[in-house]
Amino acid sequence: MRFNDLSVQRFTVAKPFVCHAVEWRRRVIPACSFVFAAIFATTVQATENISVLGNKPRWDVLEHYQQTITHDEFAHLINGVYCTHGFPPDLIEVNDNTARILMNRDAQKFFTLRFAAGTEERKLVPRLWRPAKSLPPVRRDKPLSGLKIALDPGHLGGKWAKMEERWFKVGDSKPVQEGDLALRVARLLATRLRELGAKVSFVRNGDKPTTVKRPDDFRELARKILIKNGVPQPRPDVLDPTDPAKEQTIRWQSEMLFYRYSEIRRRAALVNFKLHPDLVLCLHFNAEGWGDPNSPSLTDINHLHLLVNGSYLAEELEFDDERFEMIRRLLSRAYDEELPLADTIALAMARETGLPPYAYPTTNTTTKVGTSGYVYARNLLATRLYRCPVVYCEPYVMNSKDVFARIQAGDYEGMRNINGVERKSIFREYADSVADGLVDYYSKARAL
Repeated sequence: MRFNDLSVQRFTVAKPFVCHAVEWRRRVIPACSFVFAAIFATTVQATENISVLGNKPRWDVLEHYQQTITHDEFAHLINGVYCTHGFPPDLIEVNDNTARILMNRDAQKFFTLRFAAGTEERKLVPRLWRPAKSLPPVRRDKPLSGLKIALDPGHLGGKWAKMEERWFKVGDSKPVQEGDLALRVARLLATRLRELGAKVSFVRNGDKPTTVKRPDDFRELARKILIKNGVPQPRPDVLDPTDPAKEQTIRWQSEMLFYRYSEIRRRAALVNFKLHPDLVLCLHFNAEGWGDPNSPSLTDINHLHLLVNGSYLAEELEFDDERFEMIRRLLSRAYDEELPLADTIALAMARETGLPPYAYPTTNTTTKVGTSGYVYARNLLATRLYRCPVVYCEPYVMNSKDVFARIQAGDYEGMRNINGVERKSIFREYADSVADGLVDYYSKARAL
């Protein structure tokens, strides 16, 4: 097992858990004392530079995209969406008629992409998902007829929620577990979407992981990672949830490899090789820093934002597989579908929830895109690996006082007075707002 010295995943060792939007999920911090190293599969040659649990890129697949995009279209997408922070010219070189993309640094091997001479000369883009404009006309009351939608409720919930750090409990109240909340929304949403004609599948439909791996399967790998990164004798276990050095323990690292990397990569395999959807909706709840999960801080802050893939960092592009996955996604033209779709869903969610747009505290890892004011481009594992348009929803701050009260009220039909305001169940409000956004988008795209 070999390791790479350059890493995308970085962590501050002695810093308590803080969550601003989805920052915690990747914790990309420029100045840090601990680096989560990339991992090489044993079958990959030493000269290949692969990200955490990643696969060797199949550069020959990109031959199918020759002359499917013009120079101007490629330049727009790479500069305005995928590499908004710039990219090293030795990794990607854009010329008048071609783009030259580094395949392997040590071997100095490159892939050459040939541009179409013009829009009329473009060849068809090979893909399994179907853009909205290619779907056949349908009845007005079934605007999603024939559309294949995969619902991906974020995280795991159940007994895994504490491990994922997506759990807190206030006094004697019911625990708040994001994975369980997202799954409840997904099941309500599935019913609505099927009524509208969609073919709905689940990437996760329970609190059991999709991966067959478990944290113990990664303990030896976690130990090697820690030693490689300057922890010569890593502790086997975490002392308690507030342990300032927990990220230097074998247990914490092996759990991270399990639920963040192995689980998401397995979900990607399900999406890409079994479900073949036209669209994936990743359903999450948000949070602000809550401190001790057994005595969390509640806040008055509440907000909404959505994510699409993009805004890659230069250090992320150093990985051969991430660079390949970005180029393949760019060439698939998923962004042309997912951005207007995300904008439309965002406006419907804002209308239904009344939530203001979230503003990232830094633009180091994100870029605001679209016209709604609610959508950001960001390079998350799921949005990168799922080979179709992906809209990643992040409404509601779970530990806001209002949202906490609504979560505790559970699901119910009709309206109920919550904190002096007549409100829908938060789960139905979430599901209905996403469904309304999909209806708005596909009704217009299918000229209903």
